[in-house]
Amino acid sequence: MLRIGLTGGIGSGKSTVAGLLAARGALIVDADRIAREVVEPGTPGLEAVVAAFGRGVLTPEGALDRPALAAVVFADPEARRRLDGIVHPLVRARAAELVAAAPPDAVVVQDVPLLVETGQAGSYDLVLVVEADLDTRVRRLVGRGLSEEDARARIAAQATDEQRRAVADVVLDNSRTVEDLEAQVERFWAERVIPALG
Repeated sequence: MLRIGLTGGIGSGKSTVAGLLAARGALIVDADRIAREVVEPGTPGLEAVVAAFGRGVLTPEGALDRPALAAVVFADPEARRRLDGIVHPLVRARAAELVAAAPPDAVVVQDVPLLVETGQAGSYDLVLVVEADLDTRVRRLVGRGLSEEDARARIAAQATDEQRRAVADVVLDNSRTVEDLEAQVERFWAERVIPALG
């Protein structure tokens, strides 16, 4: 099994890279998707979040109100640490279950936005970092409905490009076209993944 840690800042294009790797046969374990699963209604994760932050972080239907929770945690580093302390262990445990269930010859790509922040770089055979310049990332996030101020705040709350590069085996630049990105992924697959599979 080849384990690849995929990371990059919000708006950098990790999801696009994950899709390109999946198209080449990789099994994708998406930490963001798992993070949503572990706080679905009826889960111990959601109960713990409500215990920590109150019922104001729930929708009228009893689901997690993500914008309400984001408004609390992005404005308060201590609140964010509290939330991370609840969600991160649950995400890691579920990701470990998915990896354990993968075939022994699989290429497993774990898409982990906070790989650097949570000190997980050493857990992988290869660390693949996706970058895009700040203005491109802000523009993408505004296109997803965030205000420019919120976009910049979320980017600032994550590791820097320099911190990510320090743990990277390979860096992909997603500041240009999707065709350019696809060529970089193809080169990564040919030069790093196929030889590693032996």
